[in-house]
Amino acid sequence: MEETEKVLDLSSFQLHNLNSVELPTDLIELDLTANRLTELDPRIGQLSSLKKFSLRQNLIEDAAVKPLSQWEALSDLEELVLRDNKLMTIPDASIFKRLLIFDVSFNEISSLNGLSKVSTTLKELYVSKNEVTKMEEINHLVELQILELGSNRLRVMENLENFAKLQELWLGRNRIKQVNLCGLKCIKKISLQSNRLTSMLGFQECIALEELYLSHNGISKMEGLSTLVNLRVLDVSTNKLKSIEDIQSLTGLEDLWLNDNQIESLVDMAEVVSGSREKLTTIYLGNNPCAKSPNYFITLREIFPHIQQIDSEIVA
Repeated sequence: MEETEKVLDLSSFQLHNLNSVELPTDLIELDLTANRLTELDPRIGQLSSLKKFSLRQNLIEDAAVKPLSQWEALSDLEELVLRDNKLMTIPDASIFKRLLIFDVSFNEISSLNGLSKVSTTLKELYVSKNEVTKMEEINHLVELQILELGSNRLRVMENLENFAKLQELWLGRNRIKQVNLCGLKCIKKISLQSNRLTSMLGFQECIALEELYLSHNGISKMEGLSTLVNLRVLDVSTNKLKSIEDIQSLTGLEDLWLNDNQIESLVDMAEVVSGSREKLTTIYLGNNPCAKSPNYFITLREIFPHIQQIDSEIVA
């Protein structure tokens, strides 16, 4: 078999079981996305060459995935996707000694209990859109590069100290009140949109940060940004900001989202954004008092010579 033939894509077949399907024993990838499966075919447990296995968007419950923990032939599996099913707990993934990607997003999981059994090789963990209340049992995942815990019930950022290789942290749509990044210095993308933040302080040490998303919070002051010299995207829209501050040193800034705040004037704008005047291509300032000034668009075009988009308007 050629490499391309070792992939079996059965996505969107509306299968209730795999009785009519032949499963070649040397499969490397098996995609069962968007079917009606409620249990796992025992033949899958014999696929010793399998590297990627997706059961995304099925009807799998906790009892149905229990056999996974006994399927030693699958111990070399690198990617396991159980997204969008009916799981209520983290499945036992201890058998997978080389797991790189683990996705249990869009389920009904209330706790991260069970993650302590996941291999330390893991690089990407997705647990978004569940009912998780606490960041726990993740300390040992020292190789982690992407952590997605958005749309849960988290109140505190914790247990991130060991993530020296973390590149992306997605925590939007939670109940977090305070930033605590536990000294992460290599991280490049952070999302804390739609939380309960009232302060921006806490990102100062994240000097590698390139994208920061903080929209839909209760932030009243721009601060703690001057050290983030690698920042390209800053989104602080839909907050309680009255002025633009602390971004003079951000010479790489390309996208700046400030819409839906309480920013009064553009008078000092040129000085405030002096570092990013040449680089900035997109700015959103709509739904601020300053956006009602008669020379709003003209002023912004004068300040930013390379601007391509002002609010929803493409600049010719």
